[in-house]
Amino acid sequence: MDYKPFVTGAARLVELAGVAVLLVGALLAGGFFARRLVRGRAFPDAYHALRADLGRTILLALELLVIGDIIGTVVIDPTLQGLGVLAVIVAIRTFLSFALELDVSGHWPWQRAQAIGRQEGGAA
Repeated sequence: MDYKPFVTGAARLVELAGVAVLLVGALLAGGFFARRLVRGRAFPDAYHALRADLGRTILLALELLVIGDIIGTVVIDPTLQGLGVLAVIVAIRTFLSFALELDVSGHWPWQRAQAIGRQEGGAA
């Protein structure tokens, strides 16, 4: 049984889902931005919320695109050159994910527990 057509289709489907997340997320973020402005929020607040929404959208889409790349490279084209290209792509996307996480949440992913503890301590 030849599984490559199934795996290729699965990889393309996951990549398509990543692109769909980007498009739908951008449209929703724009709609939420407009709604915030109409409801009277200050432009800087609405703008920062827009950036956070877009950042979360990009983070989710990057995860899906990395999954598609892993499937495509490891199963479909398991050459040393293909794995090297995958490593570079994953490294770049991981860097982007960390940078976006810092921009959206204001702290590094490994500092999440400390940030939550500070929020809970400040709220008491």
